[in-house]
Amino acid sequence: MGTDAGGPRCHDEVCVTCSDRAVPARIRELLGDGLAVVDTDAGPEEISVALVDAGPGDVVLVHAKEAIAVVEDAP
Repeated sequence: MGTDAGGPRCHDEVCVTCSDRAVPARIRELLGDGLAVVDTDAGPEEISVALVDAGPGDVVLVHAKEAIAVVEDAP
């Protein structure tokens, strides 16, 4: 799996960037402008959180670098 030179590389069967299904990821930090950093098995990834009301510690479902649902709120 992967993309053209210079783009994201996928090393697992499913990844946040190029997966055709949503995967859960925990938000590490909000960056502003509707962006966030999430923790994934492959390391930190930058995603959009513009469609959800979520913050650090929340687990979101991510599809094509877009959080589409909150599945677990931070305590």
